Amino acid sequence: MQLIKRNVNNYPSLNYFKKMIISLCKNHWLFILIVLSLYLKSLAFVGYIASSSGNYIAIAKIPMYLMSFILYTSIIVAFVSLGYIFKGRAQYIAFWCIDLIISLFMFFDIIYYRGFQGLMSPYNLSQKANLENLGGTILSMMKASDIVFFLDLIILAFIFFINRKIYSSVKRRIILFFVLLLLGSGTAFYYHYRYDVIEAGANKRYFFVYWSPLYNVSNMSPLGYHIYDNYLYFKNSKRLQLTKNDVGEIKKWYEDKKEILPDNEYKASLKGKNLIIIQVESLENFLIGQKIQGQEITPNLNKLLKNSLYFSQIYEQVAGGNSSDSDLMTNTSTYPVKNGSTFFRFPDNQYNSLPNLMKGLGYYTSAFHPDGGGYWNWMPALTSMGFDKCTDVTGFNVDETIGLGLSDGSYLRQLGDKIINQPQPFYSFFVTLTSHMPFDIPKQYREMKLTDNIDKTVVGDYFQSMHYTDKQLGSFMDKLDKKGVLNNSVLVIYGDHCGIHKYYKDKLDNITPRENWWYENNLRVPLIVYSKDIKGKEINTIGGHIDIMPTISYLMGVDENKYINTAMGRNLLKTDKSFVVLSNGVYIGKSKNEKEKRTAINGLNISDKMLRSNYFKTN
Repeated sequence: MQLIKRNVNNYPSLNYFKKMIISLCKNHWLFILIVLSLYLKSLAFVGYIASSSGNYIAIAKIPMYLMSFILYTSIIVAFVSLGYIFKGRAQYIAFWCIDLIISLFMFFDIIYYRGFQGLMSPYNLSQKANLENLGGTILSMMKASDIVFFLDLIILAFIFFINRKIYSSVKRRIILFFVLLLLGSGTAFYYHYRYDVIEAGANKRYFFVYWSPLYNVSNMSPLGYHIYDNYLYFKNSKRLQLTKNDVGEIKKWYEDKKEILPDNEYKASLKGKNLIIIQVESLENFLIGQKIQGQEITPNLNKLLKNSLYFSQIYEQVAGGNSSDSDLMTNTSTYPVKNGSTFFRFPDNQYNSLPNLMKGLGYYTSAFHPDGGGYWNWMPALTSMGFDKCTDVTGFNVDETIGLGLSDGSYLRQLGDKIINQPQPFYSFFVTLTSHMPFDIPKQYREMKLTDNIDKTVVGDYFQSMHYTDKQLGSFMDKLDKKGVLNNSVLVIYGDHCGIHKYYKDKLDNITPRENWWYENNLRVPLIVYSKDIKGKEINTIGGHIDIMPTISYLMGVDENKYINTAMGRNLLKTDKSFVVLSNGVYIGKSKNEKEKRTAINGLNISDKMLRSNYFKTN
């Protein structure tokens, strides 16, 4: 040791290096510690996203992102450098607060991802109505491993309170702040300029939005992604102005999509009947026709199948708007926007919608929700679609609440009277609410007799919730039947998106005995078209929410020429194609060739352009 010390003193350069290390450790240890800590948290964040469900950190997948160390840390350095504006103990507090703010942002981002498989965005800032009554939901999605975002903060706070003199003598370093700010932001800009501008089109791109959240955050870093997302938000705040080439591309896409096939017996087979479309919260297809411990989970929906066209291969296609995207696709047959919620970004968009098509046949149209009109901004959006009347929770007597709001029992009881008293023929669209996660159904409504190994788990909660909603739907249909309305009506029932597999897939791993029928996640929701005149049939054509509007329009007798150039989906009763494109660009099904597959996937981009430009208003 003496020899090493002597050698250091004999060489001025080594002596300078020694002094620099001592200075860094003495005056900048907190800065270095927080930068490294936030880098590790960023890797943990990516690990969460890599797990797809966001419920655990996929450690095995993290090493592939270590190559982004320079980009990740440069962005972190730019933020943390703000602490150098302060001096003394205020500098310590400033560094700690910066760490806290970034950590909280990552934490809430993960919570949001678990719920919506997307990341927070400026588009969500106006969605405050969505946070009402969601305390239980947020708590249910918190994991013990989330402490990783706050461990260093707890330790640093403890050090600060036991050592009152810590950092009391450090100086304000304005020049260093500017140097680090410019160095950090400049490095990030260099990455963007080199890989996204100069080498655009190469395999590796950094500041470029993909359909997958994993690609977005792993390439740009969690902080970098949100910086770029905010940039895109302000850049795209104005309506997209389509060029002649854009309009030509859209029209060609529709031409390439067309199928020239002869009509069949389903054409206008339900013409003149009332149309009632029911969007059931979190209804997954695996529940239909299934029993658990000898009990049917959805007995009332099962009864409908003998007089229904049952589409058993329908996949959920929601994106950043979650349930509201189902409202959108069902009524307009357009894909949601790439970023954010369509209903919040463009609530005034006009469409060649199902309510408008039905009004063209002389129908009265109405929409109902058991929540506030500001929830996902559905009321202005559906009003703009062309519904004659939209009724939110203020139009109901809120005499019983379960979970997020008015119980399905009270809601459907009151809704039955409203629908029966409408002028006929009518098209009514409504959604249910009680079976929304966290599936916390009151004890008096848990009517299925299940053993504790199932009943006291999240899958038991899900079964009980869906059984409750199924019972209320049965009562609703009985009321319509007794009043004679059901004799001349079509019921279309489908799930807005997956339920237990969307939110609690990780919790299914610990439930025994495991049964594949409820454990496997196939991303499917049921689509049931019921009328007393229909002879029951299961249809195995693969499709999605986007296909509901053209399929129902064909049955109801709407002239195909009225929607063939606006509906992005297919008529599942008159098609040779069996496929679906998920909101993340994944193609499921068969295609004749690669060109047909690429055309179908490109529909996501085509729809994004049309929505951002309000295409249907002028075309």
